[in-house]
Amino acid sequence: MTWCFSLRPFVLGNKLDSAITKPNHLTMKAVISLLLTLTSALSPPQLPLQGNLPAIMSPSDDAPAPQTQPAVPLGDILGTQRSLTTFSSFSRLYESTSSLLLDLNTNTTILAPSNAAIEALPRKPWEEPETDVKAYEGEAGRKRAQENLRKLVEAHLVQMSPWEGKAKTVSGGHDGKGREVWWEEKDGKRVVMPDGVEVEKVASRVANGELWILKGVLNYV
Repeated sequence: MTWCFSLRPFVLGNKLDSAITKPNHLTMKAVISLLLTLTSALSPPQLPLQGNLPAIMSPSDDAPAPQTQPAVPLGDILGTQRSLTTFSSFSRLYESTSSLLLDLNTNTTILAPSNAAIEALPRKPWEEPETDVKAYEGEAGRKRAQENLRKLVEAHLVQMSPWEGKAKTVSGGHDGKGREVWWEEKDGKRVVMPDGVEVEKVASRVANGELWILKGVLNYV
């Protein structure tokens, strides 16, 4: 493609310099007119569009596909998600949950609340509803807080992956004592029942399960 330029832009440039340095020579309207003409003259020619235009989709039209890493355990992938740093740090506090997420022989679905979801709780994540903050003072209070955080983590680990139908969380260990949970599609959104917490996305599929990101926190105490 060959572009042809004329000397006209440079003539216009001289006129523009004169207009700017001698404000009485031209009105402001004439200066603007010269600027528009100069811009048009220097612009390369526009080629006509050929073929069909690509469809422009809103991010909400189609959720991104989960990242698949068949050789990586959940325990490793959880720590790479910036929006899940709080839940990730809680999960590593306890040998029972950290070892589970690294166990390649046991499949689990992580329902990880986002940092924003945990921050939006009406109380600290280690506190029980309607409990005085003094209940978490001293050694006994510290142990109580740690136990509540463990419950939070376990309540968001499902003993099944891929997860279809009703399943148990790992609350109380892998002995059938966990809480029964399931998911449904409502108004085009996936929600975890019975709490009705919306799933933001399925972030990853790895060697021993899936990582889901939640917009809220499931009941745990």
